Amino acid sequence: MKLFDISMPLYNGVPGWPGDTPYHFELAWTKEASGSVNVGKMEMSNHTGTHVDAPYHFNNEGEKVIDLPLDLYMGPALVIDVSGVEEITVEWIREKLVDGTKRVLFKTKCWQDRTVFPEKIVPISPAAVPFLYQCGVQLIGVDMPSVDQLDSKELGAHHALYKHNIHILEGLVLDDVPEGDYELIALPLPLKDGDGSPVRAVLREI
Repeated sequence: MKLFDISMPLYNGVPGWPGDTPYHFELAWTKEASGSVNVGKMEMSNHTGTHVDAPYHFNNEGEKVIDLPLDLYMGPALVIDVSGVEEITVEWIREKLVDGTKRVLFKTKCWQDRTVFPEKIVPISPAAVPFLYQCGVQLIGVDMPSVDQLDSKELGAHHALYKHNIHILEGLVLDDVPEGDYELIALPLPLKDGDGSPVRAVLREI
């Protein structure tokens, strides 16, 4: 069974949200200096690269990362190709999303150059969220930094998804993943106070 690594590599200079804490890695100890080991340290935003959004990210009363149900981040997932659309609406997903789909990943291919932060993405229409809920969706993933427009302050999609108890996975790399059914594994770290968490996300062919 083929395995797809759908995570963004993390490296010094990886694009993050403008103004947010940039990713930085360095060796705190070198083998030469310590006499035995290299030990690295890193600083980063919780929303760098491939990550989950905990509800606390946009709602002060929402769950933090430690409270997220781990079973949501493992199991069957459907990849839907919506590349070329300007917004993810019911119109574009109605024929592809079937009842009982618990996890759905949207392949937009709108972030072509991942060495720079995108200027524009393909948001999820808040009006599409009730349809996702009716189909049984509990987790959505996107190949973009957000499910809302990059300049949005209202975060309509985030709040609509939270209202319908649908969790969020962002920053996936789906360019080489064909549309279809897979097994997803994308576990967040056990961060007690976290508003988000980096993940190593993979898809395995079923």
